[in-house]
Amino acid sequence: MVIVVRTDVDMGKGKVAAQVAHAAVSLVLKVLNSRNESWKRWLESWLNEGQPKIVVKVQSLEELMQRKQKAETLGLPTEVIVDAGKTQVEPGTVTCLGIGPAPSEVIDKVTGDLKLL
Repeated sequence: MVIVVRTDVDMGKGKVAAQVAHAAVSLVLKVLNSRNESWKRWLESWLNEGQPKIVVKVQSLEELMQRKQKAETLGLPTEVIVDAGKTQVEPGTVTCLGIGPAPSEVIDKVTGDLKLL
C-alpha cells in the first residue's frame, strides 16, 4: 500500500498522520466491500505481510490526480481523501491518495519515482 500526500497543503505532522490513516482504512474497507477477487487476494497477502505502508509526496493536486488515474488504469484500488475542514485545512481539501494494497511491482509503476515523505 502506498499513500501519496500533497506537500502544497499546510498540515502539521499529526494532521498528515491522520490523513494517511484515513487513506489506509478507507482502502481496506473499499476492498472488503468490493467484488474484485484480485483485490481481495492482494488484501490477504498484504495482511499476512504485516500491512506495509509507504508514504510518498507530490507537490500538487494535479499530480495526485494524475497518479490516481494511472493507478486505476492498472486496475489498482484507489481512495482520495477529502478533509472535512474541522481543523487545519479548508473543507473539501484533497489531502492524500491511497493506492493498494497490491503487488509492489504494480504500485511501483505509479509511485516508484516519488520521494518518501
